[in-house]
This record gives sequence, C-alpha cells and structure tokens, in this order.
Amino acid sequence: MQTNFEHFALGSMLGKPDRPPKDNGSLCFSAPWERQAFGMALALSKQGVFEWDDFRSEMISSIAAWEATHDKTDPSWDYYEIWFTVLEQMVQRSGLVDQSAEASS
Repeated sequence: MQTNFEHFALGSMLGKPDRPPKDNGSLCFSAPWERQAFGMALALSKQGVFEWDDFRSEMISSIAAWEATHDKTDPSWDYYEIWFTVLEQMVQRSGLVDQSAEASS
C-alpha cells in the first residue's frame, strides 16, 4: 500500500521524461535491487535526506546526458542503473555517508 508521499512522488513523474518503466499500469522491476533502489530513494526523500524535486531534476539531467551520447535504441539503456547512480549522488551530497571513511577502506 502506498502512502500519500509515494502517490505524490509517482504522480509527479507521470508523463515526464524520468517516469519509471510500467507494464499494464504497474511499475516494472527486472531484479530485486531495482525495487530496493526505487524504494530507498522514496524513503530517503520522505525522511528529508534530499528533496524529491531535486532527485527528479537529477534523473531528468542524467537521462538527457545518456541520450545525448547514445542512440535511443542502444541496448545498454537501463533506467534503474541511472536511478541508482542518481541515488548514490544524492546520498553523497546529503552527507549521510562519510566519504572519508569510504576512502580509507
């Protein structure tokens, strides 16, 4: 069951260039990590780690950058790879992860 935030987040993506893949009106995930990354982005935004509109803006920019350097029929296209990359960037910018600890490991 979706909360008001999930309805808002998904509704804000309808008909936009960052909309997630759907099949028969349902979100499509081909691997468990895709569903987890999707849910993690929603949860972190809901908790205030980053603004949902900022995440969406990064998604739109990242998709546009990919499209500018690839043919739209390129089989390497993967919506959730871009989603995950943007999620990583947003988490790093938020300071939620101590990058100095990562660099020393």
